Amino acid sequence: VQLVESGGGLVQPGGSLRLSCVSSGFPLDYYAIGWFRQAPGKEREGVSCSSASDGSTYYTDSVKGRFTIVRDNAKNTVYLQMDSLKPEDTAVYYCAAIALSTYDYTCLTYHYDYWGQGTQVTVSS
Repeated sequence: VQLVESGGGLVQPGGSLRLSCVSSGFPLDYYAIGWFRQAPGKEREGVSCSSASDGSTYYTDSVKGRFTIVRDNAKNTVYLQMDSLKPEDTAVYYCAAIALSTYDYTCLTYHYDYWGQGTQVTVSS
């Protein structure tokens, strides 16, 4: 079971990035998927999550209207489209997965079993 993120980088405020998370070793169809982030000195927080059973989504308040999570089960890939980026979005972003049989409608960090290595997103002028 492996998750690999990509797409991070340095972007100016107001810019956009698209993060990708590719899974191997398990089909995404049966897993809830989440994007989380951790800024220096802060706890890891749930940014956006997608349920396995019906694809419903959750966004933390600070990213609503700016970020979009997209699940492509056929490609075993989940994307996080990030628009109108702000300096406070700077963090290491992680994708994570949890089996549907364990949890589904959740964006709580401690519910997730499988984690990627993270990708750095820096928003700065």
